[in-house]
Amino acid sequence: MSDPIIVLNDLTKKYGDYTAVDHVNLTINQGDVFGMLGPNGAGKSTTILMMLGLTEPTSGNVEICGFNSTTHPIDVKRKVGYLPEDVGFYDNITGIENLRYTAQLNGIPTAKANIKIEQLLKRVGLEGQGEKKAGKYSRGMRQRLGLADVLIKDPQIIILDEPTSGIDPAGVVEFINLIHELSEKDGLTILFSSHILDQVQKACQRVVLFNKGQLLAEIDLAEMKEKGEDLSDIYSQYFEEGGKKHE
Repeated sequence: MSDPIIVLNDLTKKYGDYTAVDHVNLTINQGDVFGMLGPNGAGKSTTILMMLGLTEPTSGNVEICGFNSTTHPIDVKRKVGYLPEDVGFYDNITGIENLRYTAQLNGIPTAKANIKIEQLLKRVGLEGQGEKKAGKYSRGMRQRLGLADVLIKDPQIIILDEPTSGIDPAGVVEFINLIHELSEKDGLTILFSSHILDQVQKACQRVVLFNKGQLLAEIDLAEMKEKGEDLSDIYSQYFEEGGKKHE
């Protein structure tokens, strides 16, 4: 069994009287492709921001690679690549120039960065597209460029927040295949957060259901299939019950 690499301990975030994340406990093991599934506003993105050390928990904590995200955000940043729903690039410069800028921020020497950028563009399916200005990229191309951008610093973990939203079906398949490759060949731990059930089911090995800030259920998709169950049935069951917390 793999070692835990992300651990959420009784994680809670409140904004006044509103509870965005409610006493969540979760362990993600090294090499997992792990899904967070729930409707928009369920608390998934707030949980991710606390994982990254960008939002401070009201109570509880997050440990990533043994580092507390709140007290050691720089150490966590070195270990984690984060791809949000809307990737921020400098649209008036090329994809290659955007990646060079990221490499520079991470202290990667120019010669090494140039080799790495060429390799990454090929790997994410953007070979021959690097000289195009980022503002001319399609939605799917921007997300693949974003994936190259987070890979440039060799993270141990990649956190993807709604990464396939707005991408055409063929592009979604390519993106999910790339995620599997990064897990299987590179041993990366991948957290895939989305409101799209079908995509989480295809991408992930394990998944948690989120709603109203609560973790409702944790599901091993392989075990579910062995039992002849379908994730859509389980998803409907919990949400038809109004998001009742799983015991």
